[in-house]
Amino acid sequence: QVQLVESGGGLVQAGGSLRLSCAASGRIFSSYPMGWFRQAPGKEREFVAAISWRGGITYYADFVKGRFTISRDNANNTVYLQMYSLKPEDTAVYYCATDLDLDRLRGGAPAYWGQGTQVTVSS
Repeated sequence: QVQLVESGGGLVQAGGSLRLSCAASGRIFSSYPMGWFRQAPGKEREFVAAISWRGGITYYADFVKGRFTISRDNANNTVYLQMYSLKPEDTAVYYCATDLDLDRLRGGAPAYWGQGTQVTVSS
């Protein structure tokens, strides 16, 4: 079993920053790629970022390129999403996800999801 718990969401003004964390439990977590997705009200869930097992390969959606950074700390079984220059359109529930297969993770069908953390950006 793999369990993911997100934290760090909240209310922030446009142009501000937040750092999301995802704490994972499960003995195979450190060997899994990790990713972040988000879902805004009335919209479909969309891919945000992903990171490989060793952290050497990262992927970002175009709409967050240059503003968000994904990283991981395998010693603490934690993945992070550092968000800068937040915009109102970034408002969404952000979900942490993981899967043994990086392609499946990036494709939006990971095996495991967290419960999500709310990010609200005001103008």
